[in-house]
Amino acid sequence: MNLGILRLFSFLFICLFVTNLNAAIKDLDFDLIKRGDNSLDNTMLIVGGIQGDEPGGFMAASLITTHYTIEKGSVWVIPNLNFYSIIKRNRGPFGDMNRKFAKISKNDPDYTKIERIKDYILKDNVKLVLNLHDGSGFFRKKTVNGIYAPYRWGQSSIIDQTKIDVKKYGNLEEISTLVCKHVNDNLIRQRDRYHVKNTHTRMGDKEMEKSLTYFAINHGKPAFGNEASKNLPLHERAYYHLLAIEKYMDIMGIKFHRNFDLNPKSLKNVIDNDIYISFYNDKIRLPLGEIRNKIGYFPVKKDGKIDFKPSNPLMVIIKNDESYSIHYGNRRLARLFPDYFDIVNELDKVKVNIDGVEKEVEIGSIVNVEDNFLVKKSKDIRVNVIGYVNNTFENESGLKISKSDIIKRFSIDKKGKLYRVEFYKDNNFVGMIIVNFDNKSPISNKDLSVLKNNKLSSTSL
Repeated sequence: MNLGILRLFSFLFICLFVTNLNAAIKDLDFDLIKRGDNSLDNTMLIVGGIQGDEPGGFMAASLITTHYTIEKGSVWVIPNLNFYSIIKRNRGPFGDMNRKFAKISKNDPDYTKIERIKDYILKDNVKLVLNLHDGSGFFRKKTVNGIYAPYRWGQSSIIDQTKIDVKKYGNLEEISTLVCKHVNDNLIRQRDRYHVKNTHTRMGDKEMEKSLTYFAINHGKPAFGNEASKNLPLHERAYYHLLAIEKYMDIMGIKFHRNFDLNPKSLKNVIDNDIYISFYNDKIRLPLGEIRNKIGYFPVKKDGKIDFKPSNPLMVIIKNDESYSIHYGNRRLARLFPDYFDIVNELDKVKVNIDGVEKEVEIGSIVNVEDNFLVKKSKDIRVNVIGYVNNTFENESGLKISKSDIIKRFSIDKKGKLYRVEFYKDNNFVGMIIVNFDNKSPISNKDLSVLKNNKLSSTSL
């Protein structure tokens, strides 16, 4: 091969790589989730995930969409602005996105996202913008040591200047001070105290001049940054972010209901355990709190496409060479190793005898079982209880099955409590239920309505 052909081959390879990469990044575009009465001229825009290595911010933003009800006012949330960065667990695969608001090339992979978020910021009804971050150490106006110092960002409310000349919320420093007071009234420990950090961006801070908040205030939008410390665990960072968000909502007259107690212990449970994902129009529903690292023989369409609906907008499924990875923010929860089938709509409900009581169970449900269960026989439907020891019957309907009859390593959870019951017609997959043998921790059938208007598909990266 001569040099000219080699160079041409290299050029074509690079072009193909960039095309595929841009397609993958487009599939990981961010969500704008609107809550409350969007006709009102008093919307708060919350942004999380501009930098993918700051999970406290994007986790708090996502929880506003999943666990809060806006009863009065309007809140728009972008929980995953730089979704690709979140999955890659770094500050920005294509450079720091929060330094691209003053100028950005059309060839930059982040260009479309930057232009889109700018458009949302500039909407007439958006009256306050809040950008959530996790920062290093603990900000202090005077140096205590290397962790507590003026050059640190953690545990601070960020403003670019004291005020801007607008009708609402232009008193930036005053608002920021109120937020800090509210957070400081609810500290986990005294060292976590919040302080206002004024960057005085207009006075020559060349880096902050490129930021999202500075773009916003230069277009007449009051904007704030909220920084939790990277020295804190995830749930504590999210706790402080939520305290701040709630105070901003209070200042704006936004009323809300939260469906959990705002304390670190409850919040950790919500983040770690109140997470689900469903597949193929709810034919399969998986609780993810204690899911195993690897799930084998998982039903997937023959074309390799997985359609899914998550309980949290930080979830995505990435297709790899031999498996599908479920990602939740920075974390890879599990890998699904596929078993390919045609998937058909032949079954909506099944009759199951649960601990001696016959019930009609919807496909995709999670069924709490104390001692045993028996799936009633149904014409043309074959039942397969994954991990059940059976050398006699091809169809496992009509059999009373206890937890001791199933091999533990086939459970979908690490505790060995949750097992798959799959249904087939001929050689086609028609659905699944999950039986839960943990009577101390019964599981409800989570309503996966957070992204109910979005049918998502696996993304190849």
